[in-house]
This record gives sequence, structure tokens and C-alpha cells, in this order.
Amino acid sequence: MRRHRLLLSLLLVAAAGTATAALPAQSAAARTATPLDRVIPAPASVRAGGSPYTIDGRTRIRVPGGSGEARQVAGYLAELLRPATGFGLPVTTREGRDGIVLRLGGRDAKGLGAEGYRLRSGGRSVTLTAARPAGLFHGVQTLRQLLPANVEKRTAQRGPWRIAGGTITDTPRYGYRGAMLDVSRHFFTVGQVKRYIDQLALYKINTLHLHLSDDQGWRIAIASWPNLTTYGGSTQVGGGPGGFYTKADYREIIRHAASRYLTVIPEIDMPGHTNAALASYAQLNCDGVAPPLYTGTKVGFSSLCVPKKQTYDFVDDVLRELAAMTPGRYLHIGGDEAHSTSHEDFVAFMDKVQPVVARYGKTVMGWHQLTGAHPVKGAVAQYWGYDATGPEERAQVADAARRGTRLVLSPADRAYLDMKYDPSTPLGLSWAGYVDTRRSYDWDPATYLPGVPARAVLGVEAPLWSETLSTSAHLEYMAFPRLPGIAELGWSPAATHDWDGYKERLAAQAPRWDALGIGYHRAPGVPWPAV
Repeated sequence: MRRHRLLLSLLLVAAAGTATAALPAQSAAARTATPLDRVIPAPASVRAGGSPYTIDGRTRIRVPGGSGEARQVAGYLAELLRPATGFGLPVTTREGRDGIVLRLGGRDAKGLGAEGYRLRSGGRSVTLTAARPAGLFHGVQTLRQLLPANVEKRTAQRGPWRIAGGTITDTPRYGYRGAMLDVSRHFFTVGQVKRYIDQLALYKINTLHLHLSDDQGWRIAIASWPNLTTYGGSTQVGGGPGGFYTKADYREIIRHAASRYLTVIPEIDMPGHTNAALASYAQLNCDGVAPPLYTGTKVGFSSLCVPKKQTYDFVDDVLRELAAMTPGRYLHIGGDEAHSTSHEDFVAFMDKVQPVVARYGKTVMGWHQLTGAHPVKGAVAQYWGYDATGPEERAQVADAARRGTRLVLSPADRAYLDMKYDPSTPLGLSWAGYVDTRRSYDWDPATYLPGVPARAVLGVEAPLWSETLSTSAHLEYMAFPRLPGIAELGWSPAATHDWDGYKERLAAQAPRWDALGIGYHRAPGVPWPAV
């Protein structure tokens, strides 16, 4: 019997050795716990010290109190960690002093607001505390970045899976941290949008602005005007097949975004950028003649017919249906580059359309040209100007901000992710200049626009226009590595802003992007790991 047991033990040891040998090797650096201040966005407060916590086969994810949303966040964390670690990581509502603990409320949650979190790591446990579920989710993203990059892989990897000891207390600088995706110039499927949402969530972005209509394509189903999608959505830049989202598709995008604690803001650009709508319905044109579909990249040539009553019937129907589908508070009505609309007509149009947004229970948002009309109380203007923008236009925006209009900042020569990095960049545009990784990071939203009170700034947004982009690989190459920098401007305290420190943290993200299959631009000036 003893010989039998010894033989069995030897077989088990041999099997374990074989299984271990099959796992990928891990570098010495990967076996060292990542310092708590090494993540992006930079945390508001870090106090390092104490023993690291190691995730192992005995680890449980605990959700004391059993809050439904907290359990969902715990389930999301477990799904992230199980494939690479190979551990079961059961989720339990039982109290305990070991494992990974996700806790909502309590004394430790005071002062954390709607999105903040506190992470305490020690030898026996890691505890994430938040006042609201969004805070727990953001804390999970920090925990994720504190683990080796191989945790992102979908096959078993070699540990150990250590989280450095200490405490992070973290709250966002701005409540609005957005990214815009242009699905009109080139159409992107639901799956592609969901992939981008997951990438945004890693860096605590909380808003997805979808540019759903433009000259080249109309992308959202409107039951009362079906030709908008069946005809107006049938093409894209370069003449491809286009596409559109059914209402079920749109709801799926919203559901996925909500599961990552992002709010979707839909945009219907008007009165300009409307050729797809004008081509779909002749009666929207002043002369009653529908123009042909457009597949080029020029701007400023189209306009809804401002004097026509049918124009406002159309706008009312579109905004009513869109509001009914959208749980978020904002509807974006565009308003940029309306070069074919006279100033008088532009003002008249905005004066009529803004109350329609309010009628359906939403808050109006528009590009900063809205400030040249009469922004309603509570309106949000999105500034996309750049260094070449004239002082009169900047002063107009600042004056509106002083009178109560709130601003989201998306300066084109800082935050537009479709601008080329340099002259050799194979994708993107350069009308706002070249935007390298340092330029996109090195500015302060609170002081960027002279004359704008800091209290008027809601936050930042990184738009990604798609005239030259048609695949997920294109989106990722232009967004990474600039997107994390914009995310940090939105989340981290101004005191943490430092290019020399940031570029080291940015370079450390590269193995994680490799593990996630994100193709990125190896920007000069960043000490990327050797390939």
C-alpha cells in the first residue's frame, strides 16, 4: 500500500511538473509586483507599503451584502482573471478577511463620490471599496493594471499573480471623460463598437459619443423615416456598403456600454453634415430635389432647409425616437461646419431645435458653434478648436461659458485621435497639424481656453473621426498610445501631470496591449520595451 501511495505521489508530481512546463515562461520583472503608482490614469493618492497579496487557487472574490451590481462587477472581474490564472475564483456573498473583497458603502467609502474607490492590499486580501458600483468597476481596472500583463490573455499563463501592498484612494478630476467614434464616414459593426468600449473602460472613460449621421451615411434606424437607413445608410467614404444599427443593435451597444459604466451620447449632426438625409428624402431640400449619395470627404456643402416646416417635423421625429432609445441625459445635435447655412438661418434653426431636445426629457449638447446662437440653460458646448482658431471664436465660447454654458474640451490639435502623429503616419488627416503623443498629453483642461472659468469645464473627450479609418486595427493604431493620455487628463489631479513620469507608465502598458491584441503606434520619445 505504501509503495502504491509513493508511486501515486510521484505520478502526481510528474504530472504537475509537466503542466507547469507547458505554461509560458515569465520574466523576473513580471514576477515582481507592479508599484501602485504605475497605472494609468495616475491615482489621486498612493500610500505604498506592506506585503503584497497573491492570487492563488484558494482565492475567493467576496461581495459582502450581496448587492446585485456589486456581484456583476465581481463576476466581470472573475471572467477577466480566470483564463490566464487558471483559478476558479468563486464569487461569494459570505464575509471573510481573505481573498478579493468588493465592498459597497461603509465608513471606508466616505468622500469617494459616484466614481471613486479605495484599494487596500495586504498579505491576506485585497479590498476594493466604493460608494457606488461605478467606483468598484473603476477600481477593478486599477487592480487589473497592477497584475502582470499576461493576465489579459485567454489561455493559462505562469504566475505569480501579485498585487503590491498599500492603499490607493482615487477619485476623478472631471465627471465627463469621453471618447467619440465616427461611425458615419465608415460604418463599424456592433462587435467593433463593443471592442472599442472595452478598451475605453480600461482607462476609466465613462462616455461614448457616437457620431451617427453625416454626409456619407445615416447609421441609426428611425421608424418614421425608414429611408434614412435603407438608402442613406447604404454607402460610406470610398463607396463601400455602409450599414446601420437597428434599434435592437443600438440597445445592445447601450447595454454593453452600461455594463462597462459608460453612458452613450448619440449625435445627429445638423443643419449641416446632412447629405445622407437630404438624399433619402427630397422634401428636406429647399428645392424639393434630392442630391445623390456622397462618398467623398469634403465638408460644409449640405444643409437642411431651415424655413421649411417639414424640416422640423423631421427633427422632432428623429429626436423623439432617439430619446426614447437612449437612457443617458444628453442628445448631441452637432452644429459644426454649417457653411451652407446662413448665420441667421443657423441661429433660427438652433433656437427651434434646442427646445425639442428638452421636450423629450434630454439635455442639449452641440459642437462649440452652438455658442454663436443662443444656447439654452444647461446646454453643453463641445470645443473642437485648435491653435489656428481665431480669437473672436475663442472669446465667443468663453463668453458663453461665463454665462453658464458648460464645456467639454476636444481641441483638435490635442485630442483628435484621427490626426496624424507625424508626416509618415499612413492613416489619418493633418488639417489641425501633427499630434504626437506628448502634444496630446501636455495640456491642462482647466487653463486651456483663456477666459473660461474652471467650473465651466465638464471634462474632456477624444474624438476619432473615420474618413481614413475602416477597421478596428485602424482605430487602435490611431487611439493608442494617445487615448490613455486624454483619459488621464480627465481623471487624474493636475498635480500628477508630468510627461517624464507619464511616458514611463505609458511604455509599461505596451505588454498589456500586446496581450489584448491591440496594435499601437510605437511613438518616438516613449521608452517602449524591446520587441
